[in-house]
Amino acid sequence: MWILGISAYYHDSAAAIVKDGEIIAAAQEERFSRIKHDHAFPTQAVNYCLSKAGIQAKDLSSVSFYDKPFIKFNRILETYLTYAPRGLPSFLKAMPLWLKQKLWIPDLIAKEIGYNGPVLFPEHHESHAASAFFPSPFTQAAFLTIDGVGEWATSSFGIGQNNRVSILKELHFPHSLGLLYSAFTSYCGFKVNSGEYKLMGLAPYGRSQYVQRIFDNLIDLRDNGSFKMNMKYFSYPFGLRMINNHFERLFGHPGRKPGEPITQHYMDTARSVQEVTEEIMLRMARHVKNQTGQSNLCLAGGVALNCVGNGKLLRSGLFDDIWIQPAAGDAGGALGAALIAWHHHHNQPVRPTPHKKDRQKASLLGPDYSDAQIEQFLNQYQLPHQSLSDAELFDTVSDYIIQGNVVGWFQDRLEFGPRALGNRSIIGDARSATMQRRMNLKIKFRESFRPFAPSVLAEQASNWFAIDHSSPYMLLVADVQKDKRLPVTETDRHRVGLDQLNIKRSVIPAVTHVDYSARIQTVSQTDNPRYYALINRFFVKTGCPVVVNTSFNVRGEPIVASPLDAYLCFMRTDMDVLVLGNYVLVKNEQPETHATLNWETAYEPD
Repeated sequence: MWILGISAYYHDSAAAIVKDGEIIAAAQEERFSRIKHDHAFPTQAVNYCLSKAGIQAKDLSSVSFYDKPFIKFNRILETYLTYAPRGLPSFLKAMPLWLKQKLWIPDLIAKEIGYNGPVLFPEHHESHAASAFFPSPFTQAAFLTIDGVGEWATSSFGIGQNNRVSILKELHFPHSLGLLYSAFTSYCGFKVNSGEYKLMGLAPYGRSQYVQRIFDNLIDLRDNGSFKMNMKYFSYPFGLRMINNHFERLFGHPGRKPGEPITQHYMDTARSVQEVTEEIMLRMARHVKNQTGQSNLCLAGGVALNCVGNGKLLRSGLFDDIWIQPAAGDAGGALGAALIAWHHHHNQPVRPTPHKKDRQKASLLGPDYSDAQIEQFLNQYQLPHQSLSDAELFDTVSDYIIQGNVVGWFQDRLEFGPRALGNRSIIGDARSATMQRRMNLKIKFRESFRPFAPSVLAEQASNWFAIDHSSPYMLLVADVQKDKRLPVTETDRHRVGLDQLNIKRSVIPAVTHVDYSARIQTVSQTDNPRYYALINRFFVKTGCPVVVNTSFNVRGEPIVASPLDAYLCFMRTDMDVLVLGNYVLVKNEQPETHATLNWETAYEPD
């Protein structure tokens, strides 16, 4: 029985397909369209999923859409009526898309993919809950979902048991932790729904100056983690802005415009809202523990991508174990929708997994390209390259990293979710004091303050970081171990703001943030044998089991999906080496004219 899940029309549209409950494929539309956070109907992602499954749309048992459009439409209408006439411009902007597309999902599915069977509509947070619990290694667990807003719900919790997820309580719009965080993202000059990572990365440079001001004025937080927001300060229910003049007056500064210098004030507000977010997450989790009595917790929703908060939650010891959906945002809703259809609608059981392993398949669920296809691409464009055996490849590439080169690493199946996990990654030497700055400014073309993640051999992780839990999806933050830190001079100790950026704090400075934290990816030989083999070869040669891992893209561009995407990104940045499967390309051997290759060329994945 084949079931297709779809999410669309907000941000990060995606498709996922399951066969008899097993996850076969999943991908975001942006990876194919090359439009960052593409919200359009995921036609190309659907086609990929069907192709990977080897079926046509007529072979599907059902299609499941990740939320209930009519209830969401009702919420939008009620909200506009409540705030009328202030919401008229926003209302007029939103209505055409609703009337033409969002209310006609079955018709759109029939038109786009030629499917005319049953279409199911689980609730938004039910899809999140399913995406968290069903792929997890647990047969019974509590779940907590936190995001901006679905239909009405902005957070929910409940219990997953066997083949059911049951929501016990919800928090409703406009009171939303995700939207509170996005309001500060906007205030600090970053783009909502994509700049939240920047706010989290900026927070350690700041001071907790405004925590009490937030609690006193913006949010009434209860012990159980529920809260009400003071809507005097926010415009998002009815306007085209997240915040208003009252908000700006409360913090004594206007909102930062994109491109303006980031002053200490915005660093302090970032730090303050991050601490407020962590406190709310902890109170919510404590209440979930008290209400459910469960020993394990599953997380999903966009706020579950706040890996700093996740790390604090893990260290709190509230739960014996936690599992976080790697595609925690709306993209993961497509997977949750498919799984809810299988388990709820078709009433199918959850099958146990060996050794308490999750069912997410390392989140390597996207397209892959064979060496034959890669060779075809290289020969068509006459690209200078070297073909190596596996042993030669890992030995050669590890040497390139040791020599200070930045390597584009393209292998096997594309990752599902926002993180590159070693198949579409840019990697470098974590021991380099200049690597973080070079990658930010010359490779990624992004803000200099943003940290990079370490990929570490799973069995070595606790020797280098203060963590005793696997983190295969780069969703937990922990500190660098004290014996790996370096002494800081008295002068450096008193630096503030971005002046802290170039202080060498540890023996792996490229992945050590200014507060000694790191967003860790543990790499196991089972989940990703090729990436593991490369890091292990680097470890044998250097004694360091850690490399820098950042997603294979530049700012404003989705992670690369095809060999052509990878080559274009390689040629348009200061990357030194590109590895496509077992083929190695060196930058200074490439024809300069190839930096302007035609984007339209396409290659069908396996």
